[in-house]
Amino acid sequence: MEIKELDKKGMGLRIRARREGLSMTREDLARQLSVSSKFIADVEYGEKGISLKNLNKLRQILGVSADYLLAGEEIYSSGDEKRRMLSENIMGSLSVCSVQQLGCMEQIARLYVEGIVNKE
Repeated sequence: MEIKELDKKGMGLRIRARREGLSMTREDLARQLSVSSKFIADVEYGEKGISLKNLNKLRQILGVSADYLLAGEEIYSSGDEKRRMLSENIMGSLSVCSVQQLGCMEQIARLYVEGIVNKE
């Protein structure tokens, strides 16, 4: 078995892509990890590594597996985990909505689901 070196630049690119995919700024991520935004930039550029403690927090915040962050392997470990993460991402996006906006989104979601079920 060949042991591969950690590709910090590749890891940084995956972190950045996932962070941006979640519409998070470096400052948002830094705040949740209790580090500086400069540190996040250094990690994303592959200039610094990350502790196991922060790797564990990071995978939870970004909703991906440690394998994905470290080696680019399977982003979700199971269908159930993917479903949970997608639900959390949707709820996170909706957290900034007003009660009125949430009511509209509920109607949109209901109509969307009904449309999918009727097509199947």
